[in-house]
Amino acid sequence: MVEIAVRSYRYGEGDAVSDSGSFGTQGLGVLNLRIEKGECVLLCGESGCGKTTVTRLINGLIPHFYEGTFDGFVRVAGKDTALAGTSGLARLVASVFQNPRSQFFNLDTTGEIAFGCENAGLPQAEIRERVNGAAAALGIPQLLNRDIFALSGGEKQLVAIASVYALGPEIFVLDEPSSNLDARACRELAGLLFTLKKAGKTIVIAEHRLYYLDGLIDRAVYLKKGIITHEWDICEFTVLSGEERVSLGLRSRSLEGLLPRRSIPPAAPPALRVSGLEAGYRRGNAVLKGLSFEAAPGEIIGIMGKNGAGKSTLARVLCGLHRESAGEIGLDGKALSPSKRPGLFYLVMQESSYQLFTDSVEHELYLSKDKASRPSPAKAEAVMESLDLNPYRERHPMSLSGGQKQRTAIGTALVHDAEVLIFDEPSSGLDYRNMRRVAAVMEDLSRQGKIVFIITHDYELLLAVCTRAMVLAEGRIAADTEFAGEVPACVRELWE
Repeated sequence: MVEIAVRSYRYGEGDAVSDSGSFGTQGLGVLNLRIEKGECVLLCGESGCGKTTVTRLINGLIPHFYEGTFDGFVRVAGKDTALAGTSGLARLVASVFQNPRSQFFNLDTTGEIAFGCENAGLPQAEIRERVNGAAAALGIPQLLNRDIFALSGGEKQLVAIASVYALGPEIFVLDEPSSNLDARACRELAGLLFTLKKAGKTIVIAEHRLYYLDGLIDRAVYLKKGIITHEWDICEFTVLSGEERVSLGLRSRSLEGLLPRRSIPPAAPPALRVSGLEAGYRRGNAVLKGLSFEAAPGEIIGIMGKNGAGKSTLARVLCGLHRESAGEIGLDGKALSPSKRPGLFYLVMQESSYQLFTDSVEHELYLSKDKASRPSPAKAEAVMESLDLNPYRERHPMSLSGGQKQRTAIGTALVHDAEVLIFDEPSSGLDYRNMRRVAAVMEDLSRQGKIVFIITHDYELLLAVCTRAMVLAEGRIAADTEFAGEVPACVRELWE
């Protein structure tokens, strides 16, 4: 059982990460929550509402890592988290983060699953038994003895869960575990969570994507500005109307019945031409295998495919960050070498933290290699307004929530006059309202005649904004189709 009775929590000045959104760095207000043994509870709400802060209360990162100012108590299985310490809580509470790589310490999967048990000082024979038992219980024996860097995003997430499962905790805390996963990996994650629930484990999951949790959660807890404003049992949550859901900034509970925007044929001839594109990371190991396609100004093209299909590699090659081994990329009739593409092509990476460099959101938008290319104040202000970044303009980017960082990184792309913009999972960590805000930005770029590519596993974003879908499979284009008021079979198959 988990008991949270908080009168207030304020992040300390030195804490690098806060998810408190417009609540500044304050953290939480009055918050009381009780989670029963074996219950599966969803923490939901708009980006920056305090979901991650609640997970940190449960796993002991608050107050042992994020010290701040804490008034109240948290008890896990009868133990006061302030007194138990993180080592004492590790055997009770398992934490799985949004990016599993942030909690990996080994190069192989078996060693990673064993790592926690080794740190607990368990005998070797027991460690082997626990590792094999975790893999068998979670249905992932095929992931043992694998190179971690060769795994897909979904497989890494499953290994992360197995690594904490091996310690035998009773409570599992997951913070947006689906944000970087494709549809198949989401189904695998859901199956694993059902396995944990069937075993009587308590599950607390902070999440924006809701569709894959159907039939799993028992209760939904909605936070806003650091306090709980709504609680629903599963029956009440299920019957929320579409209007109520949208007003709360929640994503769709089901993907059934969602339709794409009607495609508008490009008004101009193709400006971008890619022919015979090949690229790889090791000699003789091609990731992209002869890709050829065209794109016209104003098109918004969704690039889809399973984890490992070559989507991010294509983005890096288009932007000149990775040199192709064969083929040609041309814009407006001119062939462009990799060194000529930066400035004309702009990539917003999936890991937005990797391209945030300054001490404030405002300075991030003005960052440029020289004064001549620095955006005007009017343009920077318009971008901050369009992405709702004004409340955070003086905040350090590393103090933002994941969704707020994502919007900041998108803002840096918008202030530069690139002709081709590529967004790698731009809605990762975003609630419904901010997903729609990002979609509106993409539509505005389309009206400006920009060519926009969106690499995404987000079905809702894809249908909300894209005019065309390109499906990659094993480094090749498996399908390329325009939307025409219905979901093409090649797209629907990815989610079925």
